[in-house]
Amino acid sequence: MERLGKSMVIKLSKEEEQQYARHLLLDEIGVEKQELLKKSSVLVIGAGGLGSAVLQYLVAAGVGKIGIIDPDVVSISNLQRQVLFTHKDVGKPKAEVAKRRLERLNPFIEITSYTQTLNPENAFYLIEKYDVIVEGSDNFTTKYLTNDACVLAKKPFVLGSIFKFEGQLSVYNYKGSATYRCLFSEPMSTIDMPNCSEVGVLGVLPGVVGTLMANETIKIVTEIGEVLVNKLLKIDLLTLEMNIFKFEKDPEIQIQKLETLTMHCSSQNEEIDLETYQKEKERYNLLDIRTLEERLAFNLGGIHIPLQELSHRWQELPKEKPIIVYCAKGIRSAKAVEFLKQQNSAMKFLNLKDGINGIKKQS
Repeated sequence: MERLGKSMVIKLSKEEEQQYARHLLLDEIGVEKQELLKKSSVLVIGAGGLGSAVLQYLVAAGVGKIGIIDPDVVSISNLQRQVLFTHKDVGKPKAEVAKRRLERLNPFIEITSYTQTLNPENAFYLIEKYDVIVEGSDNFTTKYLTNDACVLAKKPFVLGSIFKFEGQLSVYNYKGSATYRCLFSEPMSTIDMPNCSEVGVLGVLPGVVGTLMANETIKIVTEIGEVLVNKLLKIDLLTLEMNIFKFEKDPEIQIQKLETLTMHCSSQNEEIDLETYQKEKERYNLLDIRTLEERLAFNLGGIHIPLQELSHRWQELPKEKPIIVYCAKGIRSAKAVEFLKQQNSAMKFLNLKDGINGIKKQS
C-alpha cells in the first residue's frame, strides 16, 4: 500500500471494523481516530525487549504503516523478555522475524523491516519517512542519533530505557517540546554505562515500559489525552512506585547536522581491530569476559573468565604475550582492560574493537 498524505481520506473496511470493534466503542477513539491510526506511520528502532511490546500493541491497534529497524539476530538469552521470538528463531534477524509474526497478527497494515544499523548516513532518510519514531534500542549511541535526526526531521519520538527493575520513558520533540539532549545533554562514559549482560533485567520490565511507550504513540497519533512531554516517567517494579519529573526545553541546544557520536571513555585503552587480530593471531592471547551462555553460543577461543569473576581470578592470566580482551560490543571488555591495567601495569592489554558482534557479522 502506498503511503497516503494526511489530507487524503482513508476508510476502514468491514473486516477492520470488526477487528477494531472495541476501539470503535470508545467515544475518544471511534471511527475518526481509528482512521487516523490507519493513516499513520511509525518507525520502531529496536525489536528487542521494549520493541516486542511496542510493536505488538501498535500492530494490534491498527497503525497503518510500521517500520522495524534492528541489525541483531535472536539469541537464546533474548527469550526471557523479547516475547516476539521463540527457540526456532535463534540465529535469525530480529527485524525479519518480527515482521513475519506481526503480519499474522494484523493483515490490514504494512510492515517494513530494516536489518541495518541506524547510522548518520541513513538515520535522516529513514526517520523522515515516518510520522512518529519510537526508540527502544539498548545503546546510547542510537538514542542520541535518534534524537538528533528527529530534531532535524521535525519528528516527535517516544524513548524508553530499562535497568534491572526500573524503567523510564518520555516523549521528545513533540510540537516544540524538549528533546532528549535537554534532559541528558551528553552521553555518559562507556565505562560507566549499564549493560543487561552484566547486571540483568527483570523479564516483564520491558513489557511494562514498552506498553506505556505504545500508549504514548497512540495518544500522539490520535491526539487524545495528555502526551508525556517535558516530563520523565520512572517506574520501579519492585515497589510499583511511579514518579513523574518535569524538565524544561534548553534553547541553547541546537542540532545542525548528524555526526558520528563518539562515546566518551574514561580510560585510554589501546584497541585492536578484527583485521589486525586475524593477521597476527600468534602474537596474542585471548580473554573472553562474557557470560558462560554467551561463550557457548559463539566464541573466538582463549581463556574464559566472566567479568564479574575477574577481580578474584585475574592472576590466572598467562604473562608471556599481550592479551586481547573481548566481549559482545567492546564495552564490557573496555572495563576489563581498565581493571587489568590497574592490577598489572607491566603487562599489555588490548580491547577488541566493536567486540565479538563485529566478528560474527564479518564471519
